[in-house]
Amino acid sequence: MKNQAADKETAGGGTGASLGEVNGTIEVPKNAGFWKTFKAFSGPGVLIAVGYMDPGNWITSIAGGAQYRYALLAVVLLSSLIAMLLQSMAARLGIVTGQDLAQLTRAHTSKRMGFFLWVVAELAIMATDIAEIIGSAIAIQLLFGIPLIVGIMITALDVLLLLLLMKLGFRKIEAIVATLVIVILVVFAYEVFLAKPDIGGILTGYMPTSAIITNHGMLYLTLGIVGATVMPHDLYLGSSISQTRKVDRDNRVELAQAVRFSTIDSNVQLFLAFIVNSLLLILGAALFYGTNSDLGRFADLFASLNNPQIVGAIASPVLSMLFAVALLASGQSSTITGTLAGQIVMEGFIRIKAPIWAQRLITRILSVSPVLVFAIIYHGNEAKIEGLLTFSQVFLSVALPFAVIPLVIFTSDKKLMQEFTNKLWVKICAWTSTIVLILLNIYLILQTLGIMK
Repeated sequence: MKNQAADKETAGGGTGASLGEVNGTIEVPKNAGFWKTFKAFSGPGVLIAVGYMDPGNWITSIAGGAQYRYALLAVVLLSSLIAMLLQSMAARLGIVTGQDLAQLTRAHTSKRMGFFLWVVAELAIMATDIAEIIGSAIAIQLLFGIPLIVGIMITALDVLLLLLLMKLGFRKIEAIVATLVIVILVVFAYEVFLAKPDIGGILTGYMPTSAIITNHGMLYLTLGIVGATVMPHDLYLGSSISQTRKVDRDNRVELAQAVRFSTIDSNVQLFLAFIVNSLLLILGAALFYGTNSDLGRFADLFASLNNPQIVGAIASPVLSMLFAVALLASGQSSTITGTLAGQIVMEGFIRIKAPIWAQRLITRILSVSPVLVFAIIYHGNEAKIEGLLTFSQVFLSVALPFAVIPLVIFTSDKKLMQEFTNKLWVKICAWTSTIVLILLNIYLILQTLGIMK
């Protein structure tokens, strides 16, 4: 196999290392035990996992529980399994080739197709950021009474926080995001515990039913959950930050170890994301199913948790405030990873040459501007602004195949991946997931247009 420098130059078209300022900066112990080695490789997985529990999940998952009780838990489970498979492939691609998915896609496509895929990737990141920005801004409004438009502008400043954290080291970013994830997990575990859900109904809900496909409303929310759970930008991010550990690619044993432990890290963290997403849907089902309450907005959820007529005796201001705190933690942790993904996509596809701070600032402005413009047009109307959320998650589901197809092709390429190429069962599962997703998208569009009933 070519040496690392040659790999970067050839595969990436001369773009250099992905996230070059942190690539290969974290030392990994030699000949250490399992837990010590696992600790060294742990971290990238949590940055990936936050994208699977961002504010976009909240409305779709809680609304899914409120409308269809536990029936869509099967979708959460299947989406999480698909996410584990795809993210492990993305990490393996980055570790083995020394290039991220954006760089490889650009290097193996025409200029026109590369530009098209870059636009789709950027739109997917914007769609992701719509949920994160709106979630953070509303959390700030609920906690501190700050107007929504001002809150949106405040969220634009978190790119400065990211720049500061990068100065402190990538491990600091991983630790801070992990702390925010723990806050989210604890808050929703506590609220679900108080809600006393039906355990039997939960277990039954993890079994898929045909209604998920035949019921248009369920299908729309299904694609929203898939779009919120399996994130296109996370595939680009995962293929890049998997390279933050210092690995000698000429050492096959070291390379195999990196692939193994990165996969374990990714699966463990995505399992936690699966638990959070399940808790969100279970909370919606336990508290709001059959109540006929309007849960289309974060403010409605906030108010409902303090309304005894809706959630019964457990209603309290504490529950509402915990919800807002978790929402802010979710939005902030997700914007950190979203901004990183934006830089990866921009560098990989259009090979932009600019200072790191300028790249991150451009990425953040591209993401914040549509939400801010929309907020100004509708004078900060929460209902109008939050109407973007479910649509943004469905768009992510539509955009997903444009990231998944190149990922499956590259990781199945024997010349590119050598002995680390996809096994047969991985190819079958990956292609099946992609084809099913595409068919579901086509079916939804036809139903929406009234062509199919």
